[in-house]
Amino acid sequence: MPLLDKVRPRIAGITAMLQQSLEGLLLEGLQTSNVDIIRHCLRTYATIDKTRDAEALVGQVLVKPYIDEVIVEQYVQSHPNGLQAMYNKLLEFVPHHCRLLREVTGGAISSEKADIVPGYDFLVNSVWPEIVHGLEEKLPSLFNPGNPDVFHEKYTTSMDFVRKFERQCGSQASVKRLRSHPSYHSFNNKWNLPVYFQIRFREIAGALEEALSDTLEEAPGTKLAFAGSSYCLLATHMVWMSLLKCWSDQMFLPLLAHRLWKLSLQILARYSVFIGEVSVRPISCENTKESKKSVPAGKKESSVSLNSGEDQGNGSSPESQPLPSVSSTQLVYVAADLDKLQDQIPGILEMIKPKLEMIGFKNVSCIAGALEDSKTSLSACVPTLNNRIIQDLSESSFTYLKSALEVPRLYRRTNKEVPTKASPYVDSALKPFYRLQNEYKDILKQPMVHQWLEGALSESTQKYYETVSDVLSSVKKMEESLKRLKQARRNVTSNPVGTNGGMSDDNKIRLQLALDVEYFGEQIRKMGLETSSIKSFSALTELVLNAKDQATAEQS
Repeated sequence: MPLLDKVRPRIAGITAMLQQSLEGLLLEGLQTSNVDIIRHCLRTYATIDKTRDAEALVGQVLVKPYIDEVIVEQYVQSHPNGLQAMYNKLLEFVPHHCRLLREVTGGAISSEKADIVPGYDFLVNSVWPEIVHGLEEKLPSLFNPGNPDVFHEKYTTSMDFVRKFERQCGSQASVKRLRSHPSYHSFNNKWNLPVYFQIRFREIAGALEEALSDTLEEAPGTKLAFAGSSYCLLATHMVWMSLLKCWSDQMFLPLLAHRLWKLSLQILARYSVFIGEVSVRPISCENTKESKKSVPAGKKESSVSLNSGEDQGNGSSPESQPLPSVSSTQLVYVAADLDKLQDQIPGILEMIKPKLEMIGFKNVSCIAGALEDSKTSLSACVPTLNNRIIQDLSESSFTYLKSALEVPRLYRRTNKEVPTKASPYVDSALKPFYRLQNEYKDILKQPMVHQWLEGALSESTQKYYETVSDVLSSVKKMEESLKRLKQARRNVTSNPVGTNGGMSDDNKIRLQLALDVEYFGEQIRKMGLETSSIKSFSALTELVLNAKDQATAEQS
């Protein structure tokens, strides 16, 4: 209406004049701590719908000078606890300078409902925006994620300050208004958590990948050079330490819980791949009489990396190079570590559960199921690893057991005495088993050792049986051939009987093999095993006992 257009400038002028008058009066009330003046001014502001102007005035005149005085970057950086001290001073502002405003507007517990002036929230609309503006403008280094340790400390200290500030709000409604305020979101968005996580990711993944490679290199990478770790290999130690680091108070941040959980599963999956890689590598040829040492792996990079985003296409393909060998010692260490890590996986759940409760996550069964899947994946590596160790033990043992082939050469036409004890090769064949029991008893569980011993002894005994059977068959054929030759010539030119008229060479061979097998069985029982659990041993025993009986019968 034309009348309104004429009146509007007058209304604006009157409003401006009234606001100017109110501003002076409000400042006077705040400076003199006059509750009545403050209440009167705030009610007038509310009447003319200018509550936000009053809050802005308080922010500029009352809050900002204090903020400018407290937030000083030089002070924060030069004092050990400068950031914490600064936040403590900022928290002191509300009780010291906003007491009257809170009483009048109902933000204090002591406020009487009859005298409350509604519609104001000075903490949310006056104090908090000025604090955030001061931090962003005067302390920009606060949000720098370059140094993850410093960033973590600053972030946790700052979030603790936010929680304490929220507790100063007079009601839950005030806290909700604070959390929905643009400056609140601005402050939270200043913290570049994804960059912080990437830096931490590279730290953990890089150290783990290096340990996985070094584990397969020459000693000292084979075994930890420092005390205090419950693991044998540096790789497994780093896996466990990486998991601990993810959920440590020095690294964990609630808003990154989902990323850290994913990283934890990736670490376990990466170790599973590592076990698989080790299990298919050829076992290095070593002198079983000497202490086995690790062999250089031949290539530093692993075929699978946690950092799957990196380009790993450079270099020659795995098919163009033979797989580096692995020592039997390393295989034993890997198996011992794998078993121990599987036992400790349930402890991971107990470690992270308090952290997840902190963010209100209650679906623990989901986390437990994922960890169980990781444990299953690791367990799937066990059979192959066990078979490789059993195979290595069996081959190391049979290297000496096949010396049974040399027994005939020792007795035929050598005029040796009748054998009374086992051949030296039997003790040599048993050394790998004794070494396993003695050298690794502190890191291996007995059931695991027994499983390996039974498996390896069963394999080597089967081959030993075939070897002894071949020797006895050869002896029998030779004996029958000599008998036919004797009968044909009717004149013995080469008597298989010894010069002293005693036991024949063939029977000495049979008796020696029987003594070897008997001693072999005794030593198996001394290891704590039952010969009945060793495949082919009963057949081997029966074979040499028949041969022994034949030798004894002919002698008598």
